[in-house]
Amino acid sequence: MKQSWKPGTMIYPLPAVLVSCGNTPERYNMATVAWTGTICTDPAMCYISLRPSRHSYDIISEEMEFTINLTTLDMARATDWAGVKSGRDYDKWKETGLTPVKGVKVGCPYIEQSPLSIECKVKEIIHLGSHDMFIAEVLNVLADESLINPESGAFELSRAGLMAYSHGGYYELGKCIGHFGWSVKKKK
Repeated sequence: MKQSWKPGTMIYPLPAVLVSCGNTPERYNMATVAWTGTICTDPAMCYISLRPSRHSYDIISEEMEFTINLTTLDMARATDWAGVKSGRDYDKWKETGLTPVKGVKVGCPYIEQSPLSIECKVKEIIHLGSHDMFIAEVLNVLADESLINPESGAFELSRAGLMAYSHGGYYELGKCIGHFGWSVKKKK
């Protein structure tokens, strides 16, 4: 039997990402975001949702670009810290030890320690209530070369130690239980 609760956002787990923004070193900032995801494949599009009170909100609204940086077990403390402290009061790069690198297709930085960084251009901002959704086109994807298999050329993101957010906690992703289509694959 299930118990009814008031309406809420209980879709878990979610990616715990660091969104970097700011097109000059003086404006560089990052925010921890769990409300993010894919919208479309062609053109490649994604979204983030932010509260208007967040420091990064104003920067992204003005510059209309951001970078989504996937996070790992090694980045867990920095990811949490960047989510509870404001860039208005702290230099998050200095405090977390993460390294900003000038973007390739956008003016804002990506995070050197991230295994995958997704450079985005905002196409639309939808005002929803507590959060606003930034719908963006993906301009570039930066993959850590250490995760590219030298023999096959495959990007092995599963080796990165990615983490997710679930109902107030951060979790390292575990073992693979199957690949897309495995449930219907014919046995040899």
